[in-house]
Amino acid sequence: MLEAAIGLMQDGQNPSVSDVAEAAGVSRATSYRYFPSQAALVDAVIDVALGPILDWSPHSTDVNERVANLMEVSLQRIGEFEATFRAALKLSLDQWAKRRAGTLGTEVPFNRGHRVGLLQNVVAPLRGTASEQDLDRLAKGLSLIFGIEAFVVLKDIWKMEQDDVEQTINWIAQALISAVVNKEDTTGREH
Repeated sequence: MLEAAIGLMQDGQNPSVSDVAEAAGVSRATSYRYFPSQAALVDAVIDVALGPILDWSPHSTDVNERVANLMEVSLQRIGEFEATFRAALKLSLDQWAKRRAGTLGTEVPFNRGHRVGLLQNVVAPLRGTASEQDLDRLAKGLSLIFGIEAFVVLKDIWKMEQDDVEQTINWIAQALISAVVNKEDTTGREH
């Protein structure tokens, strides 16, 4: 069932649990036993798509090297499963709109947030040399470029190819780290 769900999502669909049951050739009851909601289904697919990203652990205490290594592991994987990540983003945005309109009902929310722990871990070596506020700001800044959202902007709006996307994201990451290490804020003034 998981392979069927991945296949459907990689084809650009945002399948329901019933769609996955049909594609996998199993009963709806069986499918719902494993995936009680679309959110549970998408969450399971995302865990598979993230794969080595979730297993990543740093091998260096240098923040620049840590970020470069995480990006090397992650950006290619995000590109490989881009359609799946876009489908998950769509579900998240659809649920946000339903919640805002008061029409979400009893639909189980799709929770995102794998990147928070990863990025807090990446910037941890700066603890003690940078303020907690700067570390928090750095992790949050990196979260803006670490995920499918950056791909959507760079590919859809800027019409960039995968290699250019990766180079741009890595450049932004290094600039953010440099801003914290050099104790500059976004205006270029010293703290």
